[in-house]
Amino acid sequence: MALSHVATTSRSQLLKPLTIISSSLRHPISTDTTPITVETSVPFTGHKCEPPSRTVETNPQELLTFFKDMALMRRMEIAADSLYKAKLIRGFCHLYDGQEAVAVGMEAALTKKDCIITAYRDHCIFLGRGGTLLESFAELMGRKDGCSRGKGGSMHFYKKEGGFYGGHGIVGAQVPLGCGLAFAQKYSKDENVTFALYGDGAANQGQLFEALNMAALWDLPAILVCENNHYGMGTAEWRAAKSPAYYKRGDYVPGLKVDGMDALAVKQACKFAKEHALKNGPIVNFSPVDTLETTLVELLEMDTYRYHGHSMSDPGSTYRTRDEISGVRQERDPIERIRKLILAHDLATEKELKDIEKEFRKDVDEAIAAAKESPMPDPSELFTNIYVKDCGLEVYGVDRKEVKTMLP
Repeated sequence: MALSHVATTSRSQLLKPLTIISSSLRHPISTDTTPITVETSVPFTGHKCEPPSRTVETNPQELLTFFKDMALMRRMEIAADSLYKAKLIRGFCHLYDGQEAVAVGMEAALTKKDCIITAYRDHCIFLGRGGTLLESFAELMGRKDGCSRGKGGSMHFYKKEGGFYGGHGIVGAQVPLGCGLAFAQKYSKDENVTFALYGDGAANQGQLFEALNMAALWDLPAILVCENNHYGMGTAEWRAAKSPAYYKRGDYVPGLKVDGMDALAVKQACKFAKEHALKNGPIVNFSPVDTLETTLVELLEMDTYRYHGHSMSDPGSTYRTRDEISGVRQERDPIERIRKLILAHDLATEKELKDIEKEFRKDVDEAIAAAKESPMPDPSELFTNIYVKDCGLEVYGVDRKEVKTMLP
């Protein structure tokens, strides 16, 4: 099935969220919703729950959307790598390439009324929640048009209207906040859930277990998602955790181990977790309690992999071999898996998919150019957003002369 061509994207596309950009490219997303049944790459493994079926229902529209969304995310992260090396992005910068299936699969199971909160590897989650390329690159470069007005940088993307609450730099600290969001949802009787993401490096944090206990005790609609990319900074999971079966870490909380490189498996697991959390309570990497007492919380462990190092200061090759990285790329790459499905079902040709990727390169280049034109925040912005209601105090910079302002 060939994809038709439409008009060239304009500069205004940069201001539109990912889903709108994708649907207005030269290669529009198919609107065909004819069901296609596929099987996940590996079975789910459950803890205190009956795992969902490996059989997933999808359609041409969803498969092409997955491909486009992940291809755009990958391109954005590769461009961020180049900008960092060119010193246009400063400070910390953690890239998500390799883990895109978690972002798109999770998004396919949620609505924008559901909340997501994550750690500092947050660029692609933001894009999936409706953020734009311009907002992303402007924030990375500390510019006024950034999603956090240039004040947060790489680790602090934010989009409240899209149900995305960051972007947090303190390891594991986003999990208690995520349980707080779930508490608010239960208090408001919203019938929505919160996905709180953390990495295997944060899985041993005490605050995570404290938050999990409270979420289970209060039956909060929370899903704790461990994005296990197998290396916390440069430490392999087996060197940091006596029990690296993170989906079982909830003990009394159901858990589910998921192939985080398979977008359709992630969708299936997140849909299952959301339904469970609304019905029974929290879940960790998902696992419903199979006893007389049930908990809403669920725990999901996404078995995934990052291609870059932990951050831009980490070459990522001193604690793992290049053969290991290339092996994952060849055998488990999330984009290639979807590409093969699209070609197998004759939804597009190889050339058409390559043309889509080329088009995204142009979109990313245009967004970077626009972000460079965005002004830096005014120095007075250093003193805003400190208090909910500022109190008329005079605030100084370190020199007490050059930078000072009156809080409104």
